[in-house]
Amino acid sequence: MSLADKIFIDMCKDILENGTSTEGEKVRPRWEDGTPAYTIKKFGVVNRYDLRKEFPLLTLRKTALKSATDEILWIWQQKSNNINDLHSHIWDEWADEDGSIGKAYGYQMGVKHKYKEGMMDQVDRVIYDLKNNPFSRRIMTNIYVHQDLSEMNLYPCAYSMTFNVTQRKGEDRLTLNAVLNQRSQDVLAANNWNVAQYSVLVHMLAQVCNMNVGELVHVIADAHIYDRHIPIIEELITRETYDAPTFWLNPEVTDFYKFTRDDVKVENYVTGPQVKDIPIAI
Repeated sequence: MSLADKIFIDMCKDILENGTSTEGEKVRPRWEDGTPAYTIKKFGVVNRYDLRKEFPLLTLRKTALKSATDEILWIWQQKSNNINDLHSHIWDEWADEDGSIGKAYGYQMGVKHKYKEGMMDQVDRVIYDLKNNPFSRRIMTNIYVHQDLSEMNLYPCAYSMTFNVTQRKGEDRLTLNAVLNQRSQDVLAANNWNVAQYSVLVHMLAQVCNMNVGELVHVIADAHIYDRHIPIIEELITRETYDAPTFWLNPEVTDFYKFTRDDVKVENYVTGPQVKDIPIAI
């Protein structure tokens, strides 16, 4: 069993056994047929992934790593808010007729801010500080910008990353750790997707800043399982599990803006069958 499988199974069991239901409450999400989408939820879920030991991909079912990488590059590298720049259709429901999702996600990452070193966007500031001020406690991003929320087609779910660098005993290279803050998460549809793509991001930033990868800590304020997902989750967490795959990142890329989704792959990735046609609440 991979560590990612164990964390996912334990989290789902905890939500199902100890979570609280929103059934009968006023909720925003709706199913395609207009029915309210209720959840069982847990507040303040914290999961830790040691990226030195394994890459956290579920083996219970397959996570599409290249597509997850494509989305994180869309946000962090391309700094785009237009679905026409994506290779998948995961954002189609929230895009307007021109393909824009408004002033959300990549748009916020591309906004330049004034620092004493000059004008930089949030991504370039992170990379600058990791290279020049690695022990700073101020290396972070935030895309939950209140003044722009009214112009976002979807409020950011994963909204903040905080990076922290440590010096491990006996190692010359520094170690890059990160905290991913998420206000809300659909556990079935998005949990391992987000874990995988932000793990890729930590690997990429560590490589271009000549560091080792450390921990990814995932903090979820509202971790929930939708009512129509409960039987799917119950079946999923009883499946056979396998060993974690081997992760590969193209070692020749030293510039963050040169990475593509093809620079990432996993080997020996054995999984259970894919879960198809998951209903998505909008």
